[in-house]
Amino acid sequence: MSLVDYLASHPLVFVLCTLLLGLLVGSFLNVLVYRLPVMLQRDWKVQARDILELPAEPAVPAFNLLTPNSSCPHCGHRIRPWENLPLLSWLALRGRCSGCQQAISPRYPLVELACGLLSAFVAWHFGYGWPCAAMLVLTWGLLAMSLIDCDHQLLPDALVLPLLWLGLIVNNFGLFASLEDALWGAVAGYLSLWSVYWLFKLLTGKEGMGYGDFKLLAMLGAWGGWQILPLTILLSSLVGAILGIIMLRLRNAATGTPIPFGPYLAIAGWIALIWGEHITQRYLQFAGFH
Repeated sequence: MSLVDYLASHPLVFVLCTLLLGLLVGSFLNVLVYRLPVMLQRDWKVQARDILELPAEPAVPAFNLLTPNSSCPHCGHRIRPWENLPLLSWLALRGRCSGCQQAISPRYPLVELACGLLSAFVAWHFGYGWPCAAMLVLTWGLLAMSLIDCDHQLLPDALVLPLLWLGLIVNNFGLFASLEDALWGAVAGYLSLWSVYWLFKLLTGKEGMGYGDFKLLAMLGAWGGWQILPLTILLSSLVGAILGIIMLRLRNAATGTPIPFGPYLAIAGWIALIWGEHITQRYLQFAGFH
């Protein structure tokens, strides 16, 4: 029996293997979430200087997803391979750098754990097959985008646009929606928030959201079809309003403080893609529609 046949016929083993894969991907996402915004900022500076015809800045050491090696932000201690095992290394080191004994942020193991658990759930929900593989990629992408948006209020095109195209590609094979529904989902997703943005700007003179939010909803529409958009917008608005107020109160921030909307869209879209039809049917039954 091949490995593929074994995983397909042993759901528990498949879920556990996906859990381990998710932990490893979560470790990579920690690197991606920190380094990609820095890489984009450096690239934007180079482009700006080129457009303004300014002299190039002095050469700086390479900085990308592979170089330089991970190190402690406090003392510069290079992270050795056995200190970079998802969850295990953080627990073994008791949350402290082996070089300077400064605390390591618990965010790193929490991201790894979240990625592992979400991956395991996707494997359990979809089972072995292409829908599971596609949904894993989307889940990892949404997690990375949400964290970057929380940190920088930025939804990078380098993540959003490839996933938008991937959504259209996978639905060419009807994994989550028909290609026609996916196409119009992308169009409607972008235009809906684009319209709200301009209406709000015309009425208030302020920008209520970023263009990345338009693209993110378009991407979700490309994956789930136009049918998931109403539920996605409703859930993200409700969750965003509730959590936004709580966050402002906890931080004692002013009501005009910008709040990233991307994480709420990502959570709502992920829920709508998995349970959207079930939630809609239950609501219609509750409302008296048969």
